[in-house]
Amino acid sequence: MSHHHDDMDMDMGSSSDSHMGHMSVFNNDIMTALYSNAWTPSSAGTYAGTIIFLIFLGALFRFLLAGKALAEARWLDAEMRRRYVVVQSKLPVSEQLSRDDLSKRMTLTENGVEEDVFVVQRTRQIQRPFRLSIDPLRAAFDTVIVGVGYLLMLAVMTMNVGYFLAVLGGTFLGSLLVGRFYVAIGEH
Repeated sequence: MSHHHDDMDMDMGSSSDSHMGHMSVFNNDIMTALYSNAWTPSSAGTYAGTIIFLIFLGALFRFLLAGKALAEARWLDAEMRRRYVVVQSKLPVSEQLSRDDLSKRMTLTENGVEEDVFVVQRTRQIQRPFRLSIDPLRAAFDTVIVGVGYLLMLAVMTMNVGYFLAVLGGTFLGSLLVGRFYVAIGEH
C-alpha cells in the first residue's frame, strides 16, 4: 500500500516540475531565434544587428500609424472640399440655403441659359462612401500595420530582454519622431 502512495507522490512531483519548466520568464540569451530557426544570432554582433532591426521595426510601426493618419486627414479634407450644387427649385430650400454660412448664391450658365443656384459645402458626412481610389489604400495601410504589429508581438513573445527593450526603444524613437502627427489628427 505504501508503494502505491509513493508512486502517486512521484507522479505529482514530476507533474509540478514539468509545469515549472514551461513558465515564461525573460532571458538574456543572445542565441534566441527570431521568427525562424534560420534567424538565430550566433554572436554578439549578429545579436546587435537583430536588436537594431527590431528598433527599426518598432519605429516603422509608428511611422506607418502616422502615415495612415495623415492619409486619412488628406482624404477627409478632399471629401469636405467637395461641393454640392443645389438647383433652386423650391422657395423654402433657397431661403434655408441663403441663411447657411457655407452656401453661396451663384449663377449657373449652360448654352446661354442662366439659372440661379446655391453652392453648398458639406461640413460632415455620417457614412463615407466607398471610393476605389481610397479604400484599397486604406486596406493596404491597415494590413501592413497589423503585419508589423504582429512581428513586433512575436519578437516580444520570445521573452528575450534585448528584443523586448529593442521593441520599446523603437516605439519610443518612432513616437518621438512622428507621434505628434497621429495624435493631433486623432484628436481632430
